[in-house]
Amino acid sequence: MSEVIRGLDQPGDLGWVVQRHGEIYAAEFGWDTSFEALVARIVADYAEKRDPAREHAWIAEVDGQRVGCVFCVRKDEQTAQLRILLVDPIARGRGVGQRLVRTCLEFARDVGYARMMLWTNDPLASARKIYLAEGFKLIESEEHDSFGHHLTGQIYTLPLAR
Repeated sequence: MSEVIRGLDQPGDLGWVVQRHGEIYAAEFGWDTSFEALVARIVADYAEKRDPAREHAWIAEVDGQRVGCVFCVRKDEQTAQLRILLVDPIARGRGVGQRLVRTCLEFARDVGYARMMLWTNDPLASARKIYLAEGFKLIESEEHDSFGHHLTGQIYTLPLAR
């Protein structure tokens, strides 16, 4: 099997990110289409306003099939934000998520961010394991009602000094 992480730059990549997030989160967590709408806004903002020097996104492929993604966007001058990490169920357990996160972190370091932050929700245990293994620390939790559920949102940060 051939596995590659490439830039998000091929026709269909943007739509795939939105569609697979909507499908997977509905199937696994029962989240409604408001989550897919949030992902669509994140993707549209990236496509329309991206600063190529400081922001990037990646697609993971196995045998030419898209199986994952992650985005690195500017939160502020010193802070990068990791967004919309996804690993398709067919590729889980292969280290794809970890490779995507490490690719994102390496880019953020290389372009000079001092820290990375991310926002996630409590049911996303597999992603949280990856973040914790990379050294992210939970700095804030807040309950909210979103995507048709009562959730606990969590903010994690990681210093990026070499």
